[in-house]
Amino acid sequence: MTPASQSPVEIVRLFMKDMEGLDYDSALKRVSDDCEYVNPPPLPVVHGPAGIRSLLEPFFAPTLENEFKVLREAANGPFVFLERLDRHRLADKWVELPVTGVFEVHDGRITFWRDYFDAATIMSQWPSG
Repeated sequence: MTPASQSPVEIVRLFMKDMEGLDYDSALKRVSDDCEYVNPPPLPVVHGPAGIRSLLEPFFAPTLENEFKVLREAANGPFVFLERLDRHRLADKWVELPVTGVFEVHDGRITFWRDYFDAATIMSQWPSG
């Protein structure tokens, strides 16, 4: 099945599965060159596969395992909404973060991604530096 023949929700599910395994090469093939990725402050807004990778790869470096549990899912045309519980296993503990992600998919690629979460919740539990 080619990306353009997959539904937006299928594309987002596959993207999240690849990201769960930190398979950036596979995941970012599902992202448009001009995709905008928005997180709550203090995290910056980034664009395109290189921008997403430059933000997430260093952030997830301390993780030994990730689990992105989808709790609720809704889709309407190109828009996909995922309520998730993102779980990250670090060397000494699991860190959990409730997240709601909003995606927009056009021509088989994610063109917009915004995650809503409490940044202080994750930053207070994450290793520094």
